[in-house]
Amino acid sequence: MLRPRLPATSPRTAIVAVALASLALSACTSTSAPSAPRARAGEPIDEGLAAEIAEQQEILDERTQALEAASAAGTLGIVETVRRDPSPGWAGERIVNRTGDDWEPAVAADPTAPFVYVLHNRYGGEDACANGCPDPAMILHVSDDGGVTWQPERFLCRCKGVRAQYDPLIEVVPDTGDVVAVWMNQFQIQFARSTDHGATWSKPTWIHPDVKWGDKPNLAVSPDGQDVYVQFNGPTGGDAYATASHDGGVTWGTTKITDGDRYYYDYGGAVLPNGGVVFAQISFTYSGPHDAAQGVQRIHVFRSDDEGATWSELVVDELELGRECASRSCYGDYYDSGPALAADDDGDLVIVYNGASRHLGPQTVYARTSNNGGITWSDRVQLSRDGVNAAFPAAVGEGDDGVRVWFMARRDHRWQVWYRTTADLGATWSAREKLSDATSGTVYKHPTGFDEVYGDYGEIAITSDGHTIGVWGEGTSYHGPGGVWFNRQS
Repeated sequence: MLRPRLPATSPRTAIVAVALASLALSACTSTSAPSAPRARAGEPIDEGLAAEIAEQQEILDERTQALEAASAAGTLGIVETVRRDPSPGWAGERIVNRTGDDWEPAVAADPTAPFVYVLHNRYGGEDACANGCPDPAMILHVSDDGGVTWQPERFLCRCKGVRAQYDPLIEVVPDTGDVVAVWMNQFQIQFARSTDHGATWSKPTWIHPDVKWGDKPNLAVSPDGQDVYVQFNGPTGGDAYATASHDGGVTWGTTKITDGDRYYYDYGGAVLPNGGVVFAQISFTYSGPHDAAQGVQRIHVFRSDDEGATWSELVVDELELGRECASRSCYGDYYDSGPALAADDDGDLVIVYNGASRHLGPQTVYARTSNNGGITWSDRVQLSRDGVNAAFPAAVGEGDDGVRVWFMARRDHRWQVWYRTTADLGATWSAREKLSDATSGTVYKHPTGFDEVYGDYGEIAITSDGHTIGVWGEGTSYHGPGGVWFNRQS
């Protein structure tokens, strides 16, 4: 996912023609999809897409250089013994790969079998083929015992001809145990399904062939896996789109659902027992100097009661932009992270989000609840401590009124991951438990926390035996390198 907007006149757009050509060469997309977007004769390349591709390439180049420098210096990945101090009932924080420069993980757990899946992208790792395969690439981890042990990692696809892959999402279809994944090949959002616990996957399908490009997708799946919904942003200027499939991901139809000057980012979705669909998004205006975020951030809920044919929009909250990220290569609104959305078994909702009460002040994590499918929402409840910059929430629902949440908080220049739960739809919340309990092992781990959040999001899931598993990214800086870490209840 890319957040800052580049000026249309940026010299970085010189790489766009090459990047667009590489999109057209993608052999990973279903043959039913049209060729990749490209400028027609006499038509300028879409400025929004040009800026996105240019910025994506710049970040890739910087992370590659940081990875090479760390590898040469012997500071990549695990460099010493990992010491842990787990909270009671937790197994202790672990890294998914000792040397991988891994970013932005997603997690899913089968509700009726002991399978757990983690999907993330990796910079600079082994290629999936001899040449022409993605970097970064999508890496899949599978556990068949609730996250205690893991099978050898594998590529989600070879995807020869694709330059890079981003924004992993993964879900388990509750009724069947099928696994579905959504991710980006450059700025083409893809869908694939596995019917054998991630061992093999269907050929990826481009899910918005009628929209030139898309970014920051999120996913919601019906219990039988036939209704699949993805919201994302796209042309022009970050408007929100929704695409839906009602045949398990074979065919798709896309609808533009906003048309304005705000840039939207989707962070959570749910299909409710009555068939209604709800997504949670955050929006900004990039009208400040050098196209920086300016004004307020808004937390939105989008609802559909007609299988995605139409959508209503509700602004749940409006907050100030929080403290700016100052780590290497970071953009200012990195910590203004998006809202997590969780649904319990009967469709009650909790939205968890963060924002500041004063401009560039510390951000606070809040929760609101809805028992009518997102039509109305309760007053907000504070989950993080006063005066501490907190962000990046993840949430999952369970049973009747149960929700489990983790979020990150930064104190004394170090981040920690904290866990809280509610059994009464947010009326009361448990005391905090620390999940990021490793105090050594990498150059970015310290007794007081880790240096920087590595990824725009992490996720949380509940295994078939009722245990929580959470995944997130940690690194030396936004620039990297870093790794994906997880903790699970024991």
